[in-house]
Amino acid sequence: MNAKQLAAEAAVDYIQDGMKVGLGTGSTAYWAIRKLGDRVAEGLRITAVATSRASEQQARELGIPLVSFGEVDRLDVTIDGADELDGKLQLIKGGGGALLREKIVAMGSDRMIVIADESKVVGTLGKFPLPVEIVPFAWEWTVAALAQLGCIPELRQGGGELYKSDNGNYIADCRFEIIPSPPELALALQSIPGVVEHGLFIGIADMAIVGKSDGTLQIIDNGTKA
Repeated sequence: MNAKQLAAEAAVDYIQDGMKVGLGTGSTAYWAIRKLGDRVAEGLRITAVATSRASEQQARELGIPLVSFGEVDRLDVTIDGADELDGKLQLIKGGGGALLREKIVAMGSDRMIVIADESKVVGTLGKFPLPVEIVPFAWEWTVAALAQLGCIPELRQGGGELYKSDNGNYIADCRFEIIPSPPELALALQSIPGVVEHGLFIGIADMAIVGKSDGTLQIIDNGTKA
């Protein structure tokens, strides 16, 4: 079992009968959804919402009961991956292009459990390019404003053309190399017209389960490591 699968399956152990669950997006969340499908087949009763079309399709194929957002007001827990995470449970997300939907679902959950392999744990965020979802209108101006924050922004490509999120927006991958203060950068990003959402998740995650190559797990909870 690889480290991603190890972390993902450990997180699914926290899902209990009757829960409303948010399904994340990405290569690690894939394993969580697969394991959740196994548990549903064994009799676990849950309802779920998905953060992307890909996760929704996987859940349907596995028989996980999905509901619309209009049918639930809050979720009990969301399980999702991260592109980077630090000891304070600050995250960079959006490598899979679903950062806006992921943040909406995480913020609507009583608990967010992050799953990752040990390569995603860093001392300081920023080496992974920060995804920023922007509207197509006047994108050149928005990208120029992003560059003023000290990064090198590049519009994501996909299939030989500009990548579009499930929401029809562009994603600018912003290379900062180091982000000394994620909260300050988050405020600066939110002040730029044209920015829909950014991939900094601050004060949202409650717990991280990190799978290691030696088969062990690391838990990061409220900024303390165990």
